[in-house]
Amino acid sequence: MKFKTRCLAALLCLLLMLPLAACGESKVSQSEIFAMDTIMWLTAYGKNRDAGIAAAEGVIRSMDSMIDPELETSITYAINHANGESVSIPGQVAKMISTAQEVYERSNGALDLSLYPLILRWGFIDQKYYVPTEQEIYDCLRQRCFDEVNLRSFPNGSHTVSLPAYGMLSFAAVAKGCTASYAIDAMRNAGVTSGIISLGGNVQTLGVKPDGKLWRVAITDPNNASSSVGTVDVGEIAIVTSGPYQRNFTDAFGHFYHHLLRPNTGYPANNTLLSVTILCSDGTLADCLSTAMFVLGETAAINYWRNYGGFEMILITNDNRIVCTSGLIEEFTLTNSYYTVSYTE
Repeated sequence: MKFKTRCLAALLCLLLMLPLAACGESKVSQSEIFAMDTIMWLTAYGKNRDAGIAAAEGVIRSMDSMIDPELETSITYAINHANGESVSIPGQVAKMISTAQEVYERSNGALDLSLYPLILRWGFIDQKYYVPTEQEIYDCLRQRCFDEVNLRSFPNGSHTVSLPAYGMLSFAAVAKGCTASYAIDAMRNAGVTSGIISLGGNVQTLGVKPDGKLWRVAITDPNNASSSVGTVDVGEIAIVTSGPYQRNFTDAFGHFYHHLLRPNTGYPANNTLLSVTILCSDGTLADCLSTAMFVLGETAAINYWRNYGGFEMILITNDNRIVCTSGLIEEFTLTNSYYTVSYTE
C-alpha cells in the first residue's frame, strides 16, 4: 500500500497542471484505471476522444496480461518456462527485448532483464520484502542470462525468443514505457491529435495541447513525492522517471533498500542519485534508459548521453543538485529553491 500511495502522489505531481491548461478550449475525456500494479490516467481531447481512450485502455489491458511473469497465460510466463526452447512473441515483446539489449550492451550490463529471480528474492514483486543472504544473491546472479537471450525477427513480421533453461526474464523495467508508446499510437489511430497518458511515472504526450501550446509536466521531488522540483515544457515526447523513492523498504535495523539493483552485485545501486528522468521520442527506450542511468550513476550516465545521445536527461542528486543535459536549457524551469540547477554539455 505504501508503494501505491507513493505512486499516486508522484503521478498527481506530474499531472497536476496538465488538464487545466486546456480547460474550456476543447472537449476532454479522462479515464483512470489500475494495471501493472499502479494507477494510470488517460486524457484525450477532441471529437474522437472517447474512441481514443477506449483504444488506449485496450492496449494497456492487453499488455498487462501479456507481460505478468506470474500469470500462467502470459507471454512472459511462457518464455520463462520454455526450458530453452524458442517461443513465438508479439512485436511489443520483441521491441522491449531488442531495445533493452541495445542499452544492456552500451551500458555494460546496467540494465538486465534477466534479474527476475533476484528481484523476486528481494520481495520487490509481491512486496514481501526480505534482505537475501550473500549465498542467495550469488545463486540468483548465476541465473543471469541476458547476454544469451536469442531474439529472432523474420521477414513476415513474426518474432521468436529463447533463453537458457535456467534463466528467467521480467519486463518490469521497460513495460510501462513500451505500453505508453503503444497506447499513444492507439489514440492516434483512433483520430486523437491531442492527449496525454501517465502510467506509473511514465508520461507520454500526443501532439500538443488543444490551444497549440506545449505541455507543462512537473518533475517529482524525490525527497517529497507530493511536490515537484520544476517543470519541463514539451511537445510530443515520452518522459520517464526512475528513483529509489518509488519502491523500497527499511529493515528492522533501519537499513534502506530499493528496487533498482546493480546487476553485477545484486544489491541496490548506491550512488549520489535520487532520481533520473529521461525525455525522448521512444517510450520504450526512455524506460530502459531511466533504470540504466540510475544504476550507472551521475558521471557514467552523463558520459553515456555524450557518447550516444538521442535523449535528454534530468539527474537529481543527494546533495540537492539538479543536472540537466543541454537540450533542456529552454525547456526546464526550476520551481523549488531547495535545489540548484546546472546544465551539462
